[in-house]
Amino acid sequence: MQERKFRVPRRKTQRRWRVPPALKRGDEVFEGLGVLDEVSGERGLLLWQSLRDALLWAEAPEEERGALFAPEAEPQRMAMVMACAPDPELEEALTVLARMLGEPTRIPEETVALACRGIAQWADEQGLLTTALSFSQAASTVTPADPVIAFAVGKLARRRAEYARAETWFRRAVALSRQIGDWATYAESFVGLGRLNMQRGNLPGARRFLLRAVRAAQRNSLHAIEGVGLHDLFAVMVEANRPDDAQQLARAAFEAYGPRNSKQLRLAQDVAYWWITQGHFARAVPVLTSLLPHLPEPSDRLTVLGSLARATGGMGDRNGFREAWDGCHDLLENQQVDDRAAQGMLDLAHGAASLALWEKAETAAREALEIGSRRQEGKVRLTAEALLDSVRHHRDVEVRRRSPSVSEPSIALAEDLVRTLTTALV
Repeated sequence: MQERKFRVPRRKTQRRWRVPPALKRGDEVFEGLGVLDEVSGERGLLLWQSLRDALLWAEAPEEERGALFAPEAEPQRMAMVMACAPDPELEEALTVLARMLGEPTRIPEETVALACRGIAQWADEQGLLTTALSFSQAASTVTPADPVIAFAVGKLARRRAEYARAETWFRRAVALSRQIGDWATYAESFVGLGRLNMQRGNLPGARRFLLRAVRAAQRNSLHAIEGVGLHDLFAVMVEANRPDDAQQLARAAFEAYGPRNSKQLRLAQDVAYWWITQGHFARAVPVLTSLLPHLPEPSDRLTVLGSLARATGGMGDRNGFREAWDGCHDLLENQQVDDRAAQGMLDLAHGAASLALWEKAETAAREALEIGSRRQEGKVRLTAEALLDSVRHHRDVEVRRRSPSVSEPSIALAEDLVRTLTTALV
C-alpha cells in the first residue's frame, strides 16, 4: 500500500475564536410549530408540549425552575404518555421529560438533554426531520457548551436544506469544540461546512473548509475523518473538472480510510462512477462488480447496477448490459429505491444509447423524466429531457472511447479497490 502523499500546509496565521450564536428558527410562526405540522393527533400535541417544557426549563435560571410547573403537571403528562402508547424508545425519553415537571430542581441537565436527543433520534428514524431538528436544538439549549449536539443540529438543518441555519450551527460547533479540544468534532464540523457549500454550489468555499477539516484530522491522527475530508475534496475536484487533482485525492482518501473501513464502499462507488463519466468504462466495471456483494440495501444495489449498465453499454458488452438492465428493473418494484430510481433510469438510458438500443433508451429516459418530475428533481429532469431529445434523434449520447488512455495511478487504484473489496471487506 502506498504511503499517503497528500498533505495540507499548516496555517501560519492565528485566529481569535468566540462562540457565535446560532439560528433557532426558520419560517415557522412560533418555535415548535413544525412538530405539530409533522406529527398529527395526540402524539403531536404530546411532543410539542414536551418540547416547549424542555425549552422553558432550559432557559430559566436554576433558582427559578422550582416554580415553573404546577404540582399536577407530572401525573397529567404521564397519563398523556400512556394514552399515546408511543414506541418504547420514545416512551422512555418522554417519561424523563414528564419526570422533569415533577422534580425540576433535582433532575440533571445531562439527563434532560439525553432525553431530547433520544426523541430527535427517534424522529430522524421515522423521517420526521422537523421534529428531529426541534428536539436537537432543545438538547443544545439544555447543554449549550456541547459541540457534539451543535454539530448534530447543523447536520439536520443541512438535510432539510436550511442552509443559513445549518451554517450557524456548524460554526458554533467549530468554536465550541476548539475551546475544549474536541478535535474530532472540530474536524467533522469543517466537513459539514464543506458539504454545505457543495450543496450550495460554492466549490471554492467547499474546498477551503474541507482543507481545514483534513488539516485538523492529520494534525490529530484522525484518519477516518481525514479520509472523509479527502473523499469530499475528491468530489469537489470532480465537479470542478480537475481530473488530475481528483485522481490524487481519490488515492489519498483510499489510503486514509485504510483497508477495513466500510467507507471504502462509498469511495469505490464514487470513483467508479467518475471513471464512467470520463469514458473509462473497463476500469469501472470490476470495481462495481466487486461492490455488489457488500450492498444488501435495494437502493444501493440499484445505484451500482445502473452504473454497471452504463459502463457495460459504453464498452459494447451487450450481455453485461442485459444483466444489469434486468437487475435494475427487478429492484424498481421496491418502494425503498424511490429516491434513486430516476438516476438509475438515466444510467440505463445512457447504456442503451451507447449500444444503439434506441427503444430501450427512450423508454428508460421517459421513465427517468416522469420520476424526476414527480419528485421535483430539477437536475434529473433537465438531464432526462436532453437525453430523450438525443435518443429520439438516434445520437449516441455517451462519451464513447472504447480504448481510452488510462494512467498508471488510475490502474493501480482500481486494482487496490478491487483487492480491498474482495479480501479486506468480507
